[in-house]
Amino acid sequence: MEMFVFTGILVKENGCYSALCPELDVASQGATLKEAKAMLLEAATLHLEGAIEDGLPYLRPISPSEDPRNTLPTRMVKTFRFKVDVRVHAYA
Repeated sequence: MEMFVFTGILVKENGCYSALCPELDVASQGATLKEAKAMLLEAATLHLEGAIEDGLPYLRPISPSEDPRNTLPTRMVKTFRFKVDVRVHAYA
């Protein structure tokens, strides 16, 4: 089993929270921090599963000029590391 480790960023925006993974360029949102984080984890997992199944690149990092750590430092609420495990199955 391969384990991937990524960064999650939570940003307060207009009464809700946005969540972004800059290594994957995947984003989500939620009404609460907990919901935004859970939605990001689900989005990252689905993105990885789909990219691997389709043989596509899964890393799509955003440019430094678009990274919230650089563009929205005052609205960032939290950053965290998360892991996604991927199981590979062979079929004939």
